[in-house]
Amino acid sequence: MTTTLQDTSPIIIAHRGASGYRPEHTLAAYELAIALGADYIEPDLVSTKDGILIARHENEISETTDVAIHTEFAHLQTTKIIDGESKTGWFTEDFTLKELKTLRAKERIPQLRSQNTTYDGLLEIPTLQEIINLVKVKSGEINRTIGIYPETKHPTYFQSIGLALEAPLLATLTANGYQGVNAPVFIQSFEVGNLQDLSTKTDLPLVQLLNNNGKPYDFVVSGCVGEARRRHRTYTDLVTASGLAEIAKYAQAIGIHKNLLVPRDNNGKLRSPTSLVIDAHAAGLLVHVWTFRNEDCFLPLDFQGNPQGEYELFFNLGVDGVFSDYPDTAACHRTLQW
Repeated sequence: MTTTLQDTSPIIIAHRGASGYRPEHTLAAYELAIALGADYIEPDLVSTKDGILIARHENEISETTDVAIHTEFAHLQTTKIIDGESKTGWFTEDFTLKELKTLRAKERIPQLRSQNTTYDGLLEIPTLQEIINLVKVKSGEINRTIGIYPETKHPTYFQSIGLALEAPLLATLTANGYQGVNAPVFIQSFEVGNLQDLSTKTDLPLVQLLNNNGKPYDFVVSGCVGEARRRHRTYTDLVTASGLAEIAKYAQAIGIHKNLLVPRDNNGKLRSPTSLVIDAHAAGLLVHVWTFRNEDCFLPLDFQGNPQGEYELFFNLGVDGVFSDYPDTAACHRTLQW
């Protein structure tokens, strides 16, 4: 068994809350995640028209709210290009917070999680501040520090429309006492440039997210500051020794797609693990892996009906944390191994 970077128990990050049991990015999902043993809860952050940070997986909200049945907002349906993709629907940046608070959340994947549809129409869209308030109350009640793990969603896009996410994020965190390298916060992004900029403005831990395909969107747009060659680089280029060394200059961790560590063949069967954990640890980077889910359609062939076995495999590889839709499953199996 490979140890974690700091030889401590890996953290459990509740992916959008306990989203296997409640509609994602709701206070109910975050509260349940804490009760089920999560160490951190993860809000994806987008902006309202009036510059308030709220938790939604995407700024297009037709899949996660009941906006489509609100006739008073029918005129706001539109088509936009977000990170190079055409999307049609309703977008958070076209609504004030007051307007968004009239909407209610719904289960994003009802065909897989029909039990969660019980909560459709009952839960509001939370602000970052409301999430922090919940974390502070629950941390006091259970006498255990719960961290937050916010993701800046589509940072280049939001900057382009005058609603940059980073300044209000840092302002909110500072106002709530989150400061320094040991604060219970990780700020994550799939882009590189905004993390590099954040590293000059905060000591809070930063996480470079790495997908198993594609490239950071800021690479697509500009190639990154001062280095046109980066326009052609992909996420897989960033998991090389030199790429990890670059990340270590501005971030404290990488958040990786599971397949970058344990690839799958065309049939969904696992191949041998890569050396990514060892290489990242050598660069001084923590490794957090996403996303662990209990449903068979998300599991490799090797672990159908056995999500616990997947956790065992990754914990044995020395990962420093896991993103999970089912934090109780993650926490239970971590307890068995640590």
